[in-house]
Amino acid sequence: MKIHKFIDRVKIYAKGGDGGNGCVSFRREKYVPFGGPDGGDGGRGGDVVLRADPDTDSLIRLHFNPHQRAESGTHGQGSNRYGRKGKDRIVLVPCGTEVYDEATGEQLADLVRPNETLVVARGGSGGFGNARFLSNTNRAPREHTPGKPGEEKTLRLELKLVADAGLIGFPNAGKSALLRAISHAHPKVAAYPFTTINPVVGTVRFDDYTTLRIADIPGLIPGAHKGAGLGFDFLRHVERAGFLIHVLDMAGTEGRNPMEDFETLRRELALYKPELAERDFLIVANKMDLSEAQENLKQFQKQTGYIPIPLSALTGEGIPRFLEILRQELRMRRPLPPSPNVPPTPPLPQETE
Repeated sequence: MKIHKFIDRVKIYAKGGDGGNGCVSFRREKYVPFGGPDGGDGGRGGDVVLRADPDTDSLIRLHFNPHQRAESGTHGQGSNRYGRKGKDRIVLVPCGTEVYDEATGEQLADLVRPNETLVVARGGSGGFGNARFLSNTNRAPREHTPGKPGEEKTLRLELKLVADAGLIGFPNAGKSALLRAISHAHPKVAAYPFTTINPVVGTVRFDDYTTLRIADIPGLIPGAHKGAGLGFDFLRHVERAGFLIHVLDMAGTEGRNPMEDFETLRRELALYKPELAERDFLIVANKMDLSEAQENLKQFQKQTGYIPIPLSALTGEGIPRFLEILRQELRMRRPLPPSPNVPPTPPLPQETE
């Protein structure tokens, strides 16, 4: 069985290719006396280049292959033949990768957009051949220069997932089941806490061919901002999300209290980064197929003043309406042409006593 390991932090060593040496050579032909110097220059070394790739979702390849070296340039040759330039080393990284210089701590780049590139280690220049040193006073130069070594750097890469929305909730609130119900992602679903131990990104496709990327963040618990549970290792993956989706177990299974869970989630986000608490959010009341959920939903609306979106990820009840609300959120953030095949958003339920 193939196991895909999620890696979002790595340290790598990047080495640009060395430049090729210049050549010492003289033209030697039977009927060409005093042919003179014809040693060519060495080729330039290749660069190490990071490229943001939308089809790469983890830094796992660099975890197992941290040494990235570009090809060196070849040496110059006689007959004024220059050495070949070394090939660049193109390293694919996920969109959302932050690049830091390990020695200074300086952030070199934040590769967010697809195909953004960053040269992290430049190749060395090639050396001069003896033809470069020909002059009126030096008709037979034997001077040449060696190629320069390529740059060397130790880098720290940190991934923050790029998604339109982030699913936030306690363990077993049903985030993974919800993501499976609305996208083609297949996160693990099981009846025990912390089933999801890595962030999972699913893509929701609408009838008008627009897409919405949703990140399922592993379940949070009180103290997550300090590292409790899976903690801030994965909380940072919601930093780029345009809006948040709080998934609550409205049935209160396993002794959970939806009101307390909601308050805890909001508090953990604020303590981790205050701006996250100011971000737009939706509330999903999951597990509405269970008998206790209806009464808990009424109490939640009465105590908090918020009107959640009721649904059941297990049975599919409420999923179409939830998808339409997501589409409207996407439309507000990315203006889109109206689709004649999509009905208008149904009104939200009113608060009841």
